[in-house]
Amino acid sequence: MSVWNIVCVAVVLLLKSQDVSAQLDVCGQATLNTRIVGGQDAPEGAWPWQASLHSGFHFCGGSLINKDWVLTAAHCFPSTSTSGLVIYLGRQTQQGSNGNEVSRTVTRVIRHPNYDDSTNNNDIALLQLSSSVTFTNYIRPVCLAAASSTFSSGTNTWITGWGAISFGVSLPSPQTLQEVEVPVVSNSECSSAYASHNIGITSNMICAGLLGEGGKDSCQGDSGGPMVSKQGSVWVQAGVVSFGIGCALADSPGVYTRVSQYESWIKTQITSDQTGFVTFNTTSSSSRTTTAPLTLTPLLLFTLLLS
Repeated sequence: MSVWNIVCVAVVLLLKSQDVSAQLDVCGQATLNTRIVGGQDAPEGAWPWQASLHSGFHFCGGSLINKDWVLTAAHCFPSTSTSGLVIYLGRQTQQGSNGNEVSRTVTRVIRHPNYDDSTNNNDIALLQLSSSVTFTNYIRPVCLAAASSTFSSGTNTWITGWGAISFGVSLPSPQTLQEVEVPVVSNSECSSAYASHNIGITSNMICAGLLGEGGKDSCQGDSGGPMVSKQGSVWVQAGVVSFGIGCALADSPGVYTRVSQYESWIKTQITSDQTGFVTFNTTSSSSRTTTAPLTLTPLLLFTLLLS
């Protein structure tokens, strides 16, 4: 190999490593987030990765994971057609003006190839934006939980979205983004809670809610939105809103797609401007990964969390 070729290869590798480092430096930062309680209106800019998916109306949520891609739930997309799809970022209310928002159409919908709508396993999808977005205090990507992440039972998580405030009750005008804090429920406890409904909880799922009392949960219209947890100064997405029994019922935690199970798949789909993956551990400081720079069915009372 000539000296010139060696130099070219070195420059390309350096640029790729810088690209990954830059993504890790920016993801999960919410400079306007000072909230410590939930179940209320979210302050503007508190969750800058929150996306609103529209097809003439808001139908699902999502999360910005880099300047070109949004993560959401596969069940939000019965087909992969992009016709009429618009994604809003930096949006605070569904009604009235939003001075900090931008919108993009969608060029590709990629559902996980093993998504099963009868079991809700692998309920995850990626949306490619029509053009890149510029990061601001109101528009910023979230970090994603890396494959080695652990979210112990009781870990505090935050759910955000514009979904119903209780089963069948729409968010009142002006439909301000909502936030709620709920603890992780172990998969074994979650499996026991869903066993009477003949619904299986797999390792690809993570649950959260208030066992025994309920009252806090995601609901219809929140599907595809992020479930995040803070580690140090960094917000890490642990789950994607997937399904549940009604909304906020006692002993019926919400079920989310476990993001850490899909690090490899996401990296395979997004081959440039890699997303920021962070190893989340409940009791330790964050460990940011820089590897692999190359590379969303109703039953009785069983509700997919669509609007």
